[in-house]
Amino acid sequence: MNQKPEFLKQGSKIAIISPSGSINNDFIFSAKKYLDSMGFDAVVYPNALNKYFQFGGTDDERLEDLQNSLDDPSVSAIFCSRGGYGLIRIIDKLDFTEFIRHPKWIIGFSDITNLHLALNRIGVMSVHGQMAKAIHDNKKSDSVENLVELLVGKFPVYKCEPNSLNKKGNAEAELIGGNLSIIYSLQGTDFELDSDGKILFMEDLNEYLYHLDRIMINLKLSGKLKNLKGLIAGAFTDMKDNNNPFGKDAYEIIKEHISEYDYPVCFGFPSGHIQENMPLVMGMRYNLVVNDENTVIFPSV
Repeated sequence: MNQKPEFLKQGSKIAIISPSGSINNDFIFSAKKYLDSMGFDAVVYPNALNKYFQFGGTDDERLEDLQNSLDDPSVSAIFCSRGGYGLIRIIDKLDFTEFIRHPKWIIGFSDITNLHLALNRIGVMSVHGQMAKAIHDNKKSDSVENLVELLVGKFPVYKCEPNSLNKKGNAEAELIGGNLSIIYSLQGTDFELDSDGKILFMEDLNEYLYHLDRIMINLKLSGKLKNLKGLIAGAFTDMKDNNNPFGKDAYEIIKEHISEYDYPVCFGFPSGHIQENMPLVMGMRYNLVVNDENTVIFPSV
């Protein structure tokens, strides 16, 4: 059973950090203002506003903020300001000793999948959800409001329209995953996906279709798809093709490589690089119910 950090209360401290790419500082201040207005105490960490080429500070600066926020027992949640690229450069330098003693919610998606997979390996739940730009753009969106509700212990029940590629069935298992390219990049490392007996969520952005095919073959050959209890395919946004077309879209590629397995599959779940990126708790047990009428996804709590 994975550790579930304590839910947030009025006055709970939220650390805002930039462990990956650099970000428009206005987005961070919008996030702080909103989180404060929700009754939390949002603290912008010293290096969160930094810029070092494409990164949110040097490796040492980003590592310092992340490690300090992991270690601080007064912090109830760590809000990652954005994804981009950079966490893989420092993931192996993190010390989770104090964090395990005082677990806290880590929030983010995209490049933050590096942290979700690392936390799954040490048995602590985390939140795949919106970051600072989403709050800046529309703090009243369902995805932002659902994120805050989730952090205080109120879990949404999601219902999705049926998709012709879906595979019907029911599953109850731990949810894992995140950005598919990040999952692929950590194959063969201490942080690689542990997928046996679990429901895998995947999403991606701006990848070539042939490369998505390569990723799916890699996951299949390495046994990551064989023993799943279920699969949820989120948004695959702005995918690219060559002048000589690949011949399948993203969902069709995924469908091909899981066709021999007998577990429920949901295509089109609203999570990923989209405006309404609905939050999910990585490491929590979820129910996945796929039938002709709709798909229902909800935590087993």
